[in-house]
Amino acid sequence: MIGKIFLGVLVLLVVIQLIRPTPNNYNDRTYDIATRYSVPEDVQHILSVACNDCHTNQTTYPWYSNVQPVAWWMDHHIQEGKQHLNFSDFTRRPLAIQYHKLEEIVEVVEESEMPMKEYTYLGMHPEANLTEVQKQRLIQWARAQMDTLKANYPADSLVRKRRG
Repeated sequence: MIGKIFLGVLVLLVVIQLIRPTPNNYNDRTYDIATRYSVPEDVQHILSVACNDCHTNQTTYPWYSNVQPVAWWMDHHIQEGKQHLNFSDFTRRPLAIQYHKLEEIVEVVEESEMPMKEYTYLGMHPEANLTEVQKQRLIQWARAQMDTLKANYPADSLVRKRRG
């Protein structure tokens, strides 16, 4: 009986290896945040090591992403991350949403909610463990972009309109 269960689980593990999510690697940078906002090299580095895998259309996949069900779990995190904030599609959104997303960057970095603990768990992605200096730099950058928006657009264009 245990042998049949083991064989069934083994067959299932082999079969699920054939079902793969679509990789998150699109080169279209038309609406990338850097097309409208100043992203200095040091900030770009922070974003690339701590944010971009889940918050752009350019994920760098580790070797273990080729093993199911890990790939499905990662794909879920990537899709969820992009739903909340996607630097690759950032300027496609209305100004009020862009402004709000910059506010959220400040908030989640200040509260150490990002990067997610799952991303750095067990020593994975150690470069994404931001130092206090890196956190402050990212916050400073986001606030500077918000100040630029405030200086260049009417205040009411930066406020999300409530529905209904």
